[in-house]
Amino acid sequence: MAVSRRGFLGRVAASAAAGATTGMGVAEEAAAQPAGDQPGSAVGSVALTGMRTDREWRDFLAGQDPRWRRLPRAWYEGPFLGNGLLGSIVYREPGANALRFTVHHSEVQDHRPEFGHNWGLARLPVGNLLLRPVGAITGADLRLDLWNAEISGTVTTDRGSIELRALVHNDRTLLLVTATASAGERDFRWQFVPSPAVSPRIVREDPPEGLEPNPDPVIRREQDGTGVVVQPLVAGGRTVTAHRERTLGDDRVYVLSVAHSHPGTDAEGRARTAVRKASALPVSSLLRTHREWWHRFYRKSFLSVPDGMLQSFYWIQLYKLASGAREHAPIMATTGPWLESTPWPAVWWNLNVQLEYWAVHGSNHLELDAVPRTLAENTGTLIGALRPEYRSDSAGLRRATDATCDSSGTVAVPGVSSTPEVGNLPWALHNVWLTYRHTMDRGVLEDVLYPLLRRAVNYYLHFLYEGEDGRLHLPATHSPEYGNAPDCNYDLALLRWSCTTLLEATELLGIRDPLEPKWGEVLEKLTDYPVDDNGFMIGAGVPFAKSHRHYSHMLSVYPLHLVNWEQPEQRDLIERSLNHWIGFEGALRGYSFTGAASITAQMGRGDDSLTYLRELVARFVQPNTMYYEAGPVVETPLSAAQSLHDMLCQSWGDTIRVFPAVPTAWGDVTLHDFRAQGAFLVSAVRRGGTTRWVRVRSLAGEPCRIRPSLRGRLTVTGVGGPAPAWRDLGDGVVELDLPRDGEAVIHPAGSRPDLRIAPVEVTLPADPWGLPEPAQSGTVTRIDLTGFFDNDGITTEMYYGDGDFDGSGRTYPMAQLPQTGETKDNGIAFLFTNGSEGTTNNVVVAGQEITVPRGAYAKLHVLGAGDTAAVTVPAVVRYADGTSETARLTLTNWLASGPENGETEAVTTSQIHTPTGPVATKAAVFHQVIELDAGRQLTTITLTAPDGTARAHVFALSLEQ
Repeated sequence: MAVSRRGFLGRVAASAAAGATTGMGVAEEAAAQPAGDQPGSAVGSVALTGMRTDREWRDFLAGQDPRWRRLPRAWYEGPFLGNGLLGSIVYREPGANALRFTVHHSEVQDHRPEFGHNWGLARLPVGNLLLRPVGAITGADLRLDLWNAEISGTVTTDRGSIELRALVHNDRTLLLVTATASAGERDFRWQFVPSPAVSPRIVREDPPEGLEPNPDPVIRREQDGTGVVVQPLVAGGRTVTAHRERTLGDDRVYVLSVAHSHPGTDAEGRARTAVRKASALPVSSLLRTHREWWHRFYRKSFLSVPDGMLQSFYWIQLYKLASGAREHAPIMATTGPWLESTPWPAVWWNLNVQLEYWAVHGSNHLELDAVPRTLAENTGTLIGALRPEYRSDSAGLRRATDATCDSSGTVAVPGVSSTPEVGNLPWALHNVWLTYRHTMDRGVLEDVLYPLLRRAVNYYLHFLYEGEDGRLHLPATHSPEYGNAPDCNYDLALLRWSCTTLLEATELLGIRDPLEPKWGEVLEKLTDYPVDDNGFMIGAGVPFAKSHRHYSHMLSVYPLHLVNWEQPEQRDLIERSLNHWIGFEGALRGYSFTGAASITAQMGRGDDSLTYLRELVARFVQPNTMYYEAGPVVETPLSAAQSLHDMLCQSWGDTIRVFPAVPTAWGDVTLHDFRAQGAFLVSAVRRGGTTRWVRVRSLAGEPCRIRPSLRGRLTVTGVGGPAPAWRDLGDGVVELDLPRDGEAVIHPAGSRPDLRIAPVEVTLPADPWGLPEPAQSGTVTRIDLTGFFDNDGITTEMYYGDGDFDGSGRTYPMAQLPQTGETKDNGIAFLFTNGSEGTTNNVVVAGQEITVPRGAYAKLHVLGAGDTAAVTVPAVVRYADGTSETARLTLTNWLASGPENGETEAVTTSQIHTPTGPVATKAAVFHQVIELDAGRQLTTITLTAPDGTARAHVFALSLEQ
């Protein structure tokens, strides 16, 4: 089977363009007139106003910008840039007096599939650009300007300051940094440091035997001043970084480009050409073309809610999505284009890709959707992913691959293999179905979805069998990340959805397929979903019986909607299943809460959805809105944007639901050009808890059923022409006869709606995302210990061999510790590092001398614990007058039943990790307080090594004035 790329790609692009808006206006307003016997209908023309100018957009997005009042310390704290290919995050160089701009590229990977996705096909790091100032860095004030997609601000040192503006150019794959230094910092320098071309998986394990290391990079300087770094690969091809600095008046302009080629060697020419051309252009020209793209991007849709934190979060996610994804770019790996140390250096298909791209549909940004193209271009690889005996009629997708769907091994065989995970291809094709439904592009259906879904179902059909009960059953398959079960709910849901979709596709395409009777038989005879008193089971005989982050067993509810809240007979099952799943603490992760938010949005419970999203933020989301599970993973924050979509507009089935799950606290909401299934653009305004009007524009002339959430008698007004024929179907649903490009406004009868698109008033204000002032907790100064960390005492449930807190390989469980960079106990704020796998997160006391901001402090607050016993640290505090004194610090054993030395338990866990798995043993991090002399100016604290074999571990220090 061949899949044609030419046909559907052009149509997708055209469809996306058709939904784009260069402004938010429609036709000029005219008086409404009666329209015959249509109940409450009218003809005439109405106009939307507002959010038309650059100034309106700039001012609104400025209110969403993240701010950094201090220097970020890690990738999950810093501002980020990207264009789907080149990506960069800005933070302090660990252990050095420098500012790091990470440099990574989504095409850069190894090409040795025989060594698998973690090593042979892994994404490879490129390097880091370091800004090395003359003086010691003392502070920073940075801003991520969303409207212009650039970082701006100032880094201060004890010798002066450096003003910065940085961007990754939208269409030149170029990092551009402009720096203006004060007199004392004019001799600052740039340094590009290449990273070893080795899989980031090395954070977890050694490379497999036989994997020859890639050669060292070759570094040289050209006569024109261009620096070139050539990274050859054992598999052939290369990665090349070219960079050049020039001076323009007081500005120093640095440009850097990365190119990758395999098996060819043309990367060097492309990288050098990109730098040469950019260096010949005025900076203003580069800024203009970059900003033009981003300004057009934002104008395609608009969303405003009165929750300041979530409103900003949403717009940062749209920026992040456009920074990490483009239709023409490689499918996003788990890290996006921002590669850090991670055990996940590839593309994961059993949830990650699906969640990464969901938000492109409602936000009207199909230009970011790489899923249909990726699957279409790599059809041969999907066929080759199966064992030879199944390739004639089937296709499959391995759990993790590179950007071309390639990896070693084959898709597992149900009932035979140890982890027969076979649902990845049909779930990925559900994303393609969503693309089709939101564009109604026949090419997506005909060239991609139908032929590949047919093959995916055929793979199931090889193993489907009729049981003694006369029903069709599946042998054991794998519910992602939970375990195996016959009649696995994950696969039953995907098989039902797939057969239903194939029958619908043949009807839409007007074709006859000899397999239609078989698909119908499957739908008629497939066994019911296994359930018990707690709701959906994993599968037959396998209950859901442990904490688990994945909602794979509930896929029929979300996102497939086969079992849904609008089926009254299913409501009890849905509610029991949701409560049982999300009620298991221990292994829940960020996307557990986005899934719960979307499911409760389907239930119409906006307050619950809001609670889950706020729980996500409070427990997991980092200061720059990034997220990690052992390493960087981008799908969870992006899926939270989709949860917001589900709260404000749903369009599954045959009905558009406007404002289906708005929280009680959100009295005002604005939604504009939200793309719904059927290829409709929906705009709606809610004021004072009441929907005022809904506008619908049809891009494809499909049947339009909409539940506008309007009260009382309705009317329909045309836009640019007469009102369409319409019918009230009951249950709050209106059916409109909208032709292609037709528009109508639904509003209460007898009213003339104010069709303004404008931000709503923020009634729940929040501090900007990013990092606030260091002393944001009042009289408490938090000390940054990251430069002293030398022990990894925290592990994830995905890998127990990462750390060693007590010398026997035992550790704290990451999921039960603070994960947002900070924590509080008894009103005292602490920095708390619980970073990605392989990173250190505490200090083993051994004489470290820590310089603190000079000041008069009354108390030293310590978070820590002893490892094998309680331990006393004879710490020494020194003052500016040259005096010092001992401040004895005693910390209780981390496994003690409670504090034994006057501390409090700042953090507790219900289990610990051992090298072989979790153990149900309580552990704690204790909060100890030491009195200081507030009459003197404290300057340093020395953590003197204790006597004995027990070690003292310090996680955080804070000083109270």
